[in-house]
Amino acid sequence: MSEKIPYKIYLTENELPDSWYNVRADMKNKPAPLINPGTHKPCTADELKPVFCEELVKQELNDTDAYIPIPDGIREFYRMYRPSPLIRAYCLEKKLGTPAKIYYKFEGNNTSGSHKLNSAIAQAYYAKEQGLKGVTTETGAGQWGTAMSMACSYFDLDCQVYMVKVSYEQKPFRREVMRTYGAKVTPSPSDTTEVGRKILSEFPETGGSLGCAISEAVEAAVTQEGYRYVLGSVLSQVVLHQSVIGLEAMAAMDKYGIKPDVIIGCAGGGSNLGGLMSPFVGRKLRGEADYQFIAVEPASCPSLTRGSYLYDFCDTGHVCPLAKMYTLGSEFMPSPNHAGGLRYHGMSSILSQLYHDKILQARSVEQTAVFAAAEQFARVEGILPAPESSHAIKVAIDEAMECKKTGEAKTILFGLTGTGYFDMYAYKAYNEGTMTDYIPTDEDIAKALKNVPKV
Repeated sequence: MSEKIPYKIYLTENELPDSWYNVRADMKNKPAPLINPGTHKPCTADELKPVFCEELVKQELNDTDAYIPIPDGIREFYRMYRPSPLIRAYCLEKKLGTPAKIYYKFEGNNTSGSHKLNSAIAQAYYAKEQGLKGVTTETGAGQWGTAMSMACSYFDLDCQVYMVKVSYEQKPFRREVMRTYGAKVTPSPSDTTEVGRKILSEFPETGGSLGCAISEAVEAAVTQEGYRYVLGSVLSQVVLHQSVIGLEAMAAMDKYGIKPDVIIGCAGGGSNLGGLMSPFVGRKLRGEADYQFIAVEPASCPSLTRGSYLYDFCDTGHVCPLAKMYTLGSEFMPSPNHAGGLRYHGMSSILSQLYHDKILQARSVEQTAVFAAAEQFARVEGILPAPESSHAIKVAIDEAMECKKTGEAKTILFGLTGTGYFDMYAYKAYNEGTMTDYIPTDEDIAKALKNVPKV
């Protein structure tokens, strides 16, 4: 190693952020509010409280306070695995022969294996503080469900998880981790809810989607006394909680005088990318620095790159409020690809607004190319990445190779949101050559958008 910057940059416990950063406070164009599907008026706190915890409702509606203090009970839990390391990918740089400097913020160094625990513990904390019996939620790849089951176990809360059916079948070990932590896991769509039965009647062969699972989890929450619904992505409160990633990354880079030129993250609902980039976006919006931000999504579910920017239901069963976002239509049924955490029809309203304002760029990538990048990374960096994270790896490598062509020594930062040790079914399919790339047609997307509400 020729430079003095270490392979791994660690912050101390004393440098753990004491507040989350709310990027909406610095956005000139605020994200459009959630609206009531019946009245088409902005949702009030009273309308949201039967679904979400009271403190989380306040956070969801807060677009003015730049910093929101992290309660001591949450920071105490964070100390078990945070601050997480910022790693210089020296071995990958050498393998690629690029002048680019590549860094990644690694969020897989906790038992749940991903960044999802950052918001899960916060939402469980507020549920416990409110005196609730338990929570209901959805999960795609299983990372959010795993994190939520772990957080609920810590606070002695009941946890009911609706897991996208194709992931439930493809990732049995992730399911068993949730059950080990005490969660009840149900494949979605299921026959245990009214909305699940309706979806099954219309799409009997479906492998499910995050939109389906959200509908079931919300119904389960509002029909049980003492329960609330918690969500692992999309909502502004989740992006807020995940800002701990970006705050730590910024502090670690500032410590060594490093300024990233390009910041990259995978994008499904938008929480991890939003969390990583939001403090840097704040600097850009305030005119303090400039960066290039890239959201990477699967070509099989391209909400930013091929979706429409409009109000749509957040769920397939149409029981949730409407959000203005880039969407493929709440009735869009994604291919059963292996990036389960990115299998969502829409995008965070925060990221959608930033993309619409051209502060954020987006690229879609095909699955086989993603796994080729994942294996290349694993072989030199020694971490088996989650399929979701590997979308960011693919574009980080692309950017580094472009630097090789031009001779430009850009500094690249990407988010490695978790590990892929429960995703060996997908790696097996790639290694055996049975993995395929699915790209929806324009007709597929137009059909799903046909019934989007007129607002």
